[in-house]
Amino acid sequence: QVQLVESGGGLVQTGGSLRLSCAASGRTLSTYVMGWFRQAPGKEREFVAHITWSGGTYYSGSVKGRFTISRDNAKNTVYLQVNSLKPEDTAVYYCAARRGSLSSYYTESYDYWGQGTQVTVSS
Repeated sequence: QVQLVESGGGLVQTGGSLRLSCAASGRTLSTYVMGWFRQAPGKEREFVAHITWSGGTYYSGSVKGRFTISRDNAKNTVYLQVNSLKPEDTAVYYCAARRGSLSSYYTESYDYWGQGTQVTVSS
């Protein structure tokens, strides 16, 4: 079992930045693909970014160039640096872990989820 706990969300103005963290316990994350997803009110959960165990990354088109995913396997933590925030980035951001080495942007492909952290961007 893997337990994931997100932190770092908050209220920021348009153009602001945050650093989201996802701390894992129970298992080492070094062999998992880690993803960030988000869910806005009334919308489905959507893919944001993922990172493989070797550091390969992939982003959704809406965040590419503004968000950066990284991982520190020694600290068992994954990060999402979110810059140039827009009101449409407002959502609950979730961290997720997928067993194995194959990356995916489908929510159903991930095995473990955190409880989420709220990001609100004011205009």
